[in-house]
Amino acid sequence: MNTAIFPLLLYGLFFLLPPAEPIRLRSESLPFTPKEFYIATVTDQRSERGPVAKLALVIDQPTQPVDLEKGVAASFYQFINQSLKQNKTLRPIGMRIRQCQINETASGRRVTGQFVFSVAFDLLGKDDAGDETRTQLTEYKGSANYTRPLEQRTVLESVIRQSLVASLRNLNDYMNRESNRNEKLARSLKINFVDDTRITDDDTVNYNPDRKLVWADFKAEPRRGSHYAAEVFTSFAYEGKSTVKDGVIILNLTAKAYMLKKSSWGRADARNAYALNHEQRHFDIVKVIAERFKRKIQANILTLEDYNSQMQYEFLESFREMNRLQTQYDDETNHSLNQAAQERWNQKIDAELRSFGVIK
Repeated sequence: MNTAIFPLLLYGLFFLLPPAEPIRLRSESLPFTPKEFYIATVTDQRSERGPVAKLALVIDQPTQPVDLEKGVAASFYQFINQSLKQNKTLRPIGMRIRQCQINETASGRRVTGQFVFSVAFDLLGKDDAGDETRTQLTEYKGSANYTRPLEQRTVLESVIRQSLVASLRNLNDYMNRESNRNEKLARSLKINFVDDTRITDDDTVNYNPDRKLVWADFKAEPRRGSHYAAEVFTSFAYEGKSTVKDGVIILNLTAKAYMLKKSSWGRADARNAYALNHEQRHFDIVKVIAERFKRKIQANILTLEDYNSQMQYEFLESFREMNRLQTQYDDETNHSLNQAAQERWNQKIDAELRSFGVIK
């Protein structure tokens, strides 16, 4: 009798745990009403974009990934819209989620959890091209440790929700405190321009219509190899500081048109009134450019987000304009030798100084 021998096949039995229910944030009426902002966007910027929790759900089994019901960004935004009074006429704020993670370990039927949480808040705006801009305002970081029974999961929702509420309360406190004194939150811009017209005895001669240049101001030795009768060193600058009061940035700026004595010279045989007038007109041109610059820097032209770089740009443009005008002046007057052209420039410069109210 032939006996058939069949190999015995053993199959491992694998038990798949049913997927855990997602965490659902419970809406609540928050005990504060924002007067300075509303939450316009919520974005997920976590380094790991997976589920927010790794939970111990079954004894002696690995932790399971569990997420918020709609994902972290959508769940947070839904909670905020349902729990916080959102007045969209206020400043738009963007929330960026940096950390939101629960990690659990189990010992028997007791579970220990660690929660880390971090968000940042930005003021949202638009640039000249209509693209969104973000100005970071404040951050909130929190953490929590807890223990729970293996079968009880309500603490998970509570620890996430409480941290989210705490971050919103922190933002509300920040905005109430900073809205009238923080430059990032200013609503308008005011410019105060003054001229530095001080008359001093040092190397610098500040432009003052009552203090014309004199030959004694030209203290440098004549430049060797130069065929010119004189040379005056003139320039202009601005300086200042900003303060914030009642939500208004106040720029207190000082315009400086000046001449440096130790960098200016005049030959002894050319020190006459006609030559001195030519050099004075170089100084007058600097003042003209400074006045033009002041009129370029207006509060209705500058933007709150970028006023400093805009002023720097206009200053550099004015500086180039000054150099071009000085070269044009010397070329057309042939360095004062063309008397008719010199007189035309005298009249032209005086007319512009008069239009600015520098002279009468």
